[in-house]
Amino acid sequence: MKQIHCRHFSGYKPCGKSDDCTVFCQSRDQVDTSVLVVHLGALGAVARSTALLAGIKRKYPRSMITWVTEKPADQLLKYNSQIDRVLTTEVSQMLELSALEFDVALVIDKSLRASGILKSTKAHQVFGFKTDARTGAVMPASRAAVELWELGLSNHQKFFVNKKAETQLVFEALELGDFKRDEYSIPLRDVEKQAADERRGQWQMNPNLPVIGLNTGCSPVIPYKKWTVEVHREVIQKLMSQGYENIVLLGGPEDTERNAQIAQGLPVFLSPTERGLRDGLASVEACDIVITGDSLGMHMAIALKKYVAAWFGPTCAHEIDLYDRGEKILTNASCSPCWKRSCDQAVMCYDQVDLGTVLTVVHRGVLEWHSKQDPHQNASSLFRPLF
Repeated sequence: MKQIHCRHFSGYKPCGKSDDCTVFCQSRDQVDTSVLVVHLGALGAVARSTALLAGIKRKYPRSMITWVTEKPADQLLKYNSQIDRVLTTEVSQMLELSALEFDVALVIDKSLRASGILKSTKAHQVFGFKTDARTGAVMPASRAAVELWELGLSNHQKFFVNKKAETQLVFEALELGDFKRDEYSIPLRDVEKQAADERRGQWQMNPNLPVIGLNTGCSPVIPYKKWTVEVHREVIQKLMSQGYENIVLLGGPEDTERNAQIAQGLPVFLSPTERGLRDGLASVEACDIVITGDSLGMHMAIALKKYVAAWFGPTCAHEIDLYDRGEKILTNASCSPCWKRSCDQAVMCYDQVDLGTVLTVVHRGVLEWHSKQDPHQNASSLFRPLF
């Protein structure tokens, strides 16, 4: 009998790991649990949810993981050896999903669409969230998800009472065991690492200084998670006044024109912005320090273990884990956080972020970078005083 429950067995062609498909195959990888992950959400949230993979593998060590998401979030999940199958919400791939059954479904999204995807297949156990079939209201799938569910129903609890990072809240809601603060998991391919090395060679004009990436954009859902063109230029000028060089602007297609405006007349580099998410990862990998708002670029920097100077306006800083690599800078706006998609305040929260604090955080990141390059060098003597 062929080993149909081997991870590598497809049933229509050899897997390429052995000449014969038998129980004696040295590459045989038995699958005991089929796991479905449904997370369609924002790109940054999907990147953050890759931190769940280690916990899933601890609880279900011989699991085969299928992850359903929306394009282009599938690009963040590709090439991850912990994920066996990545499907999108395209009709053809939903047909593939309908042919499968799962022992366990982990539904992270609080949405009708996620529940509809779950309906298109069969899962024996469901953790996370579901919806009421009559009203469409989101409900916790088990008692463990009640805490995260209730946080979403109370701004006061979400903004001011909760102190847990979102990674911990979701981990506990999915009943994955003891929370171990696992890192994000977005591995780069060799070709992407090579592209990052080449860009670093171009951007690090001063080899005595790290490459500082300034992530300029954010999702249009909450546009107040990014600075204005003028503020970005002011930050760059302040960095330059302190002797910092090797500054590069990061972003996506929607930031191309805006980055050109920010860079006008300033000695900064422009990263490619039109080549997709995987290429964007290569640009972030080429940096040592990333200055960013609460956006996909921030999550990319966290995933790639960069020192992050993250500023927060409308969103909750306590929900983000920087894994002790960097610091969070909070706006001085009294109305923050709010999670509002529109705002009529005379002075916006992004204009109330203290740029001196941002520089101080970057300075500490530079000193940390230098300590790793040469532990015996007094890096503080290389720069002008901050104040």
